[in-house]
Amino acid sequence: MPVQSTLSGSVKAIDTQSDGKSFEQLRQECLQKGVLFEDPDFPATDSSLFFSQSVPVQIQWKRPTELCENPQFIVGGADRTDICQGQLGDCWLLAAIASLTLKKDALARVVPQDQSFDHRYAGIFHFQFWQHNRWLDVVVDDRLPSVRNKLIMLHSASNDEFWSALLEKAYAKMHGSYESLKGGSTMEAMEDFTGGVGEMYETKNAPTDLFSIMKKALDRGSMMGCSIDITSSAESEAKTSTGLVKGHAYSITGLEEVNYRGQKVQLIRIRNPWGQVEWNGPWSDNAREWNYVDAAEKTRILQNSTDDGEFWMEFEDFKRNYDKVEICNMTPDSLTDDTKRQWEVSMFEGNWIRGSTAGGCRNFIDTFWTNPQFKLQLEDADDDDDVCSVVIALMQKNRRKLRKEGLDLETIGFAVYEAPDDEDQQGKDFFRYHASKARSRTYINMREVSERFTLPPGKYLLVPTTFQPHHEADFLIRIFSEKRAGALEMGSNVDADLPDPAPPSPPEEETDEEKGLRRLFDQLAGSVRKTPIKFDGLSLSTCHSIINLMDVDNTGMLEFQEFKVFWEKMKKWIMLFLSFDTDRSGKMSSYELRIALKAAGMQLNNKLLQLIGLRFADDSYDIDFDDYLTCIVRLENMFSTLFSFITSQFLMLSMNV
Repeated sequence: MPVQSTLSGSVKAIDTQSDGKSFEQLRQECLQKGVLFEDPDFPATDSSLFFSQSVPVQIQWKRPTELCENPQFIVGGADRTDICQGQLGDCWLLAAIASLTLKKDALARVVPQDQSFDHRYAGIFHFQFWQHNRWLDVVVDDRLPSVRNKLIMLHSASNDEFWSALLEKAYAKMHGSYESLKGGSTMEAMEDFTGGVGEMYETKNAPTDLFSIMKKALDRGSMMGCSIDITSSAESEAKTSTGLVKGHAYSITGLEEVNYRGQKVQLIRIRNPWGQVEWNGPWSDNAREWNYVDAAEKTRILQNSTDDGEFWMEFEDFKRNYDKVEICNMTPDSLTDDTKRQWEVSMFEGNWIRGSTAGGCRNFIDTFWTNPQFKLQLEDADDDDDVCSVVIALMQKNRRKLRKEGLDLETIGFAVYEAPDDEDQQGKDFFRYHASKARSRTYINMREVSERFTLPPGKYLLVPTTFQPHHEADFLIRIFSEKRAGALEMGSNVDADLPDPAPPSPPEEETDEEKGLRRLFDQLAGSVRKTPIKFDGLSLSTCHSIINLMDVDNTGMLEFQEFKVFWEKMKKWIMLFLSFDTDRSGKMSSYELRIALKAAGMQLNNKLLQLIGLRFADDSYDIDFDDYLTCIVRLENMFSTLFSFITSQFLMLSMNV
């Protein structure tokens, strides 16, 4: 069942320390013992810095009290000038932190104010991040990587201020190491700071009212970033002649309209997290354009503008020079109108597992249908409208933490179809003959893909996928709608409809086939190798499973009548296998197992199918006859045992009544 809620309210953060203790408990223990906290979950060692390389220089982990005389957590309020990039390529994170400082309520959640170097200092700090629909409280000690008494990672322009450096450390801990933070999307961190909903615009293909969209976003407390695309890795962080940096994440911190020579000019303020290297074109810090702006307005807009990495530029220049704008909205409200809504949220978690539910995109029609499917019931149109506003956000989970295992972001997307009335997982033919009604604009290797749709009331089928089949990942889907939408994971039922076997015939009424079978049995042939299936015989494990299923008198052996019942089952299972073994190789695709089991009277949910696929499928995602038989016999045995247990419990209950 999905989790449903409104996108509002404060939720208590979950303690994440391995010993289960909260920040306050750990701090109190340290104060009572008179020691400074040392985090066993994120030790001051090289493994917390890098996982794929050795530390290039001699790094010392030092506490702020060892780096300056009077360290402060925050000096004069946390603001965007407190963020200066260090040696790590995490400008995307720093751009998001700079945006976070503009939203004080969100900042207070991420950076709790119940900590300092003065009151109850114990070398321990904590920060809160949103991860996969939960708020996490992440504890760190204050030992920071330094070289020659200088911080080498994120630091403040003030040498005695440490909130931003400790925030970066907590974020690195959540993802496993500092190195895990190399490269990313500003949107990712903005969502982790707010639990908000991301949208992306391409400046070269943007709506004509992009300025007003971004102005409204800023007014509503949204966080924004921007970047310039690169065409090769050689261009990464290459500086242009105008002072801009390619492949680099910037924060958007302001939008204004000014009177300039009798005309309105749209301006945008941008910040480079390096704390330096600025735009040097029109409207830059000392550009002559400012000489033609009213003095009071100029003072208000420029304030104390210095070479701090922040600069203004004309919006048209911005669109020409930058390629992407990322906006993280606190609610899914559209930025193209003035309507504010109360949004309902449905949330699902799922997996793409190779061999069972990792079917790939629609290009791979033979396996596409095996992806997880979710049914949406949009019953009520929006207020004052005849359509339903829906925002669908698909997020892949934990990929940054998995980098040390050689994994990275998958290329993901989704499609939405009009759904039939039945509750079953739709098969291959449905998707072969039905076109999607909506879909993600593209498949992309980002943590989250989100799209906004307006759909008529009705039933819809949502299919999230990786681009290529057989690629594994865990995912989270958030579905935002103005009116509460019914949501259901398809194929989530576990059930069986197993027909009772026909009673065995007495010897005098046996058919020729049964007489031949008796002779075979009497000769202890017992083998089923004389079948049209190519295989090497049954394994001992499969034989044990058959005896467990058919040995109704618990002798540990099969009597002839028991074997005869099994043979009737066996013939049906052979014909079923042959219908999927089209090339007569003695194997069937593990992706077809759902259909095969359903034809045999058994319906499994995605979790069970994933486990069976992992257990029985080979490297080519095929299942041979022996494993197929083992699987189907064990499942029938399981269902028979379950039904017997339920029946006995029902009889006992009836007797007690």
